[in-house]
Amino acid sequence: MIKQLAHINIGSYDLTASEHFYCNILGMEKTFEFIKDGELYGFYAGAGNTTFVEVFIEKKEIGDTPTIMRHLCLEVEDLDAAIAEIRGKGWEITDKEFGCDNSWQAWITDPSGVQIELMQYTKESSQFTGKSCDVDW
Repeated sequence: MIKQLAHINIGSYDLTASEHFYCNILGMEKTFEFIKDGELYGFYAGAGNTTFVEVFIEKKEIGDTPTIMRHLCLEVEDLDAAIAEIRGKGWEITDKEFGCDNSWQAWITDPSGVQIELMQYTKESSQFTGKSCDVDW
């Protein structure tokens, strides 16, 4: 059912410093940006093939308990089939929704409370086109 890891999401206190680290220090390519209310909210950095690190601005102050990872995302071939299979096993999962990145997604929670996004890309997904996402969340 699972094809591969799609992306991980991490928080950043300083997007410029994070972009420098992931893109310049580690040599990852910035694939696209997230824009919220006209300002940079985050970015995707390619981690090989169709695997990414997603970095969002962290609103907590340094010294607060940091959000190390906001969620884990797993790419699936067929999201409808994955949803049906998961529900068939008695586990709760959201209905699929079309995201601002032009990809299909659904969400489940593991027994420890970790949020997991299941994602199915489309030909128009920002992960392939590099088109920025205007977010409203």
